[in-house]
Amino acid sequence: MSLRQMEYLVTVVEQASFTRAAEVLNVTQSALSHQIKALERQVGGALLERLPRGVGLTPMGRAFLPHAELAVRSAGQARRAARAAAGAEGGELRLASIHAIAMGVLPPVGARWRRRHPNVTLVVHEYATTDELCERMERGVADLAVGPRPAGWRGPVVPLGEEEIVLVLPPDDPLAGRTALTLPELAGREWVRCAMEPVVEGRLWLDWICGKAGFTPRTGVWTEHSSTAVRLAAAGAGIVATPANVAAGVDCAMVPVDPPWRRELTAFSRVELGGAAAAFVELLRAELHLPGPRRAAATR
Repeated sequence: MSLRQMEYLVTVVEQASFTRAAEVLNVTQSALSHQIKALERQVGGALLERLPRGVGLTPMGRAFLPHAELAVRSAGQARRAARAAAGAEGGELRLASIHAIAMGVLPPVGARWRRRHPNVTLVVHEYATTDELCERMERGVADLAVGPRPAGWRGPVVPLGEEEIVLVLPPDDPLAGRTALTLPELAGREWVRCAMEPVVEGRLWLDWICGKAGFTPRTGVWTEHSSTAVRLAAAGAGIVATPANVAAGVDCAMVPVDPPWRRELTAFSRVELGGAAAAFVELLRAELHLPGPRRAAATR
């Protein structure tokens, strides 16, 4: 089997259509189908099945796909690494992150990167949870990930510092002027919850941390994205806990927690960092000015 055949398979799955995949790959649909059939003969069974609306994976295809994705994306990373080592200025740097970090941490760094490296395009992939981020990085979706420290990661991990988790309230909330709040003070308040909330010891993080403080949080609103949750909290729908940089620029009050909640941020990759990836990490460390890691129990 060839790398090209695996690239064809990955593209068909991503596009969920032979027609759209052929357009993306700039080949005829008949040539694409021929290569997929050749790959299936070599594998020993059908990898794709045609559905009433699109194309799906067979059980054999679901087992094969992660390895095909890794092969295709590793080849792309190898090309980019070779260009960087040769001093070539151009191409892409593929980044992956969770949504809250992508919207809070990456924008100022991305802007400075574009000023310094105008010929290197940034391609950013965003995911809901750290587990999903790590799973996609294992499959080679990006050259570099920025997120909380990944458990058991086998590649290089570079500490970037810690971001503070704060409480967001409306500007006119009676607690908005406080310099810090303890969790027990909030036992009677409603919370805005986000589907991207991490899981700790088998429980959603807010349930876990409030349970340690002796109460169950009252959920007023559920939403999908952290940015929406912040705006709901700012409007008075409930309190939300979020990294401070996610709430930057929103008309709201940000109040720290006592004791502080902090989350370690890292950059990590499958291979040793070099070229554009290494340069981006150095820019991250210089731009963010985050405090160094400390022992913090609340935010893993």
